[in-house]
Amino acid sequence: MDTPDTALRGQNTTAGGRLYMAFELGERNWKLSLGDGQRAPSRCTVAAGDTAAVLTAIANARARCHLGADAPVYSCYEAGRDGFWLHRWLAEQGIVNLVVDSASIEVNRRARRAKTDRLDSDKLLSMLMRYYAGERRVWAVARIPTPEQEDDRRLHRELERLRKEQTAHTNRIRSLLVLHNLRIRSVGGRIWTHWWTSQRELLAPGLRAEIDRECERLVLVHQQIRLLEVQQERQVRSGAHPGMALLAQLAGIGAGSAWTLVRELFGWRQFRNRREVAGCLGLTPTPYASGTSEVELGISKAGNRRCRWLMVELAWSWLRLQPGSQLSHWFNERFAGTGKRMRRIGIVALARRLAIALWRYLEHGEIPVGAIFKPRDVNTVRA
Repeated sequence: MDTPDTALRGQNTTAGGRLYMAFELGERNWKLSLGDGQRAPSRCTVAAGDTAAVLTAIANARARCHLGADAPVYSCYEAGRDGFWLHRWLAEQGIVNLVVDSASIEVNRRARRAKTDRLDSDKLLSMLMRYYAGERRVWAVARIPTPEQEDDRRLHRELERLRKEQTAHTNRIRSLLVLHNLRIRSVGGRIWTHWWTSQRELLAPGLRAEIDRECERLVLVHQQIRLLEVQQERQVRSGAHPGMALLAQLAGIGAGSAWTLVRELFGWRQFRNRREVAGCLGLTPTPYASGTSEVELGISKAGNRRCRWLMVELAWSWLRLQPGSQLSHWFNERFAGTGKRMRRIGIVALARRLAIALWRYLEHGEIPVGAIFKPRDVNTVRA
């Protein structure tokens, strides 16, 4: 088949004196593709995390491409389990690196196509050259947080995992009890302790011992959750970040939600306009229009999933606790009298508007129209 037309077809897209390098990161091995844009790329495999081998591969590629020892090196790899330590190490070596969103990398649309680590690294290498040749929209580049900003995310992400683990233990205990037609609404607390003490002798020893072990793990998880929640709330109230206290002052936004929004979104990202805010959350529309076919495919869901889910939950909370706000009036006028499906669609639209309103509140001090503050914080806000 003929080569498809591109914006740069027929132009010289090479940059002399440069070395390009693409990583395909695996658990055991890394595949490297290196080239200067004029010769066929060289490929090598190094052990995962072997930085000395990476420097050796760069030196060999420079020699092969007849480049000097001071020739600039441009590299890239897909965002994944290795995180950002490799990016920081490459920057320390004077290498300009990009961390790429893997979902934004173009693929062949044929029904069947060959896919190997070598082909993936070659594809990354060619797209890296296109990026530096001027095709800036060839993929999406991740913004790199500082080590401190990355570490600040640990607390609420651990809380998220612990809450899922707590739910798993609770469901497991209830499922084991149902096997013997023993049913209880909630597991944990004084009511559960009293009930279990009176019922445990009715079960077989093996099942009783299994439930006891599940209860021990559940108690440990609950203690860890409470410890992290207290630590989180204490930092919010102490003013660890001004944005957290500002968000927590609004009715309908708790300390945990304020923490997550600041640590994941508003605390380290700089947005120029409302479209960037919605795009970062994945709350942008995805129309499909080709010929006479026009279909709305819903929101993109390409952004931060934690904040997107949280904004939808906060939108429901906003309707309940901020009924007099302009955003609540807008939703009620458009969707309150419609069916469940339209209200679910409307709540996503409200989540987008609420995110933009909170960004303006933090960035420019614009209080959402009609919003009220929590009673204990009114004097602080007015001051």
